[in-house]
Amino acid sequence: MSLYEIRVRDMDNKEVELSEYGGKVLLIVNTATNCGFTPQYEGLQDLYEKYADSGFMILDFPCNQFAEQAPGTAVEIHSFCTGRFGITFPQFAKIDVNGENESPLYTFLKKQKSGLLGDAIKWNFTKFLVDRNGNIVERYAPTSKPEGLDKDIAKLLVV
Repeated sequence: MSLYEIRVRDMDNKEVELSEYGGKVLLIVNTATNCGFTPQYEGLQDLYEKYADSGFMILDFPCNQFAEQAPGTAVEIHSFCTGRFGITFPQFAKIDVNGENESPLYTFLKKQKSGLLGDAIKWNFTKFLVDRNGNIVERYAPTSKPEGLDKDIAKLLVV
């Protein structure tokens, strides 16, 4: 199975094939709106604005598994993120990143890149960097600030 065979749901609950993002450098992030790391949205938006025209895309997957820090509907989450941080990158339906109802996307991502403490996602704002061919290049801890990923993203965008 490849990343591009996986299907997810957008914020309107419509099925999306990740093959739509083939050929792009991706940063896949599980997010939350009431988390200490929520201000990272600002840095994520900065990266997106800087590199979107070069083939970079951020895929935002809200997740309420960690201390219920992503309450609300997809519309409420999107409204918060656009209003407070001005995000313009795609947001998807809420998902689980661990456990019995885990999204197949996160099953795939975790098999490709383990974290320091194993496969499980430990908290909100864990990030996966994906090259243009759908290979998982790096996994970043929630504490990794978006601006710290700049050089890694730029390196993958060079053709």
